[in-house]
Amino acid sequence: MLHGRKYDLKTSSLIVVYTLSKALGISPLEVYKMPTSLVKDLLNVHYVVEEMKSEEFEKVKKKSESKRHGGRSFR
Repeated sequence: MLHGRKYDLKTSSLIVVYTLSKALGISPLEVYKMPTSLVKDLLNVHYVVEEMKSEEFEKVKKKSESKRHGGRSFR
């Protein structure tokens, strides 16, 4: 499930291959050559890294908004 949508197995597999090939900067064919366990591990690592980047972005965004409003929070 991605963004609340369910995908069939073929589409899900293509999303995994696309995601890893983009994240690692490799050909999708290289992803197909990898053992399934490695693909799962790399996908999990990619997910964690993207979460960390998102959290850092939110911190910077909140800090920037806080400075813009004179240190006051509007949430």
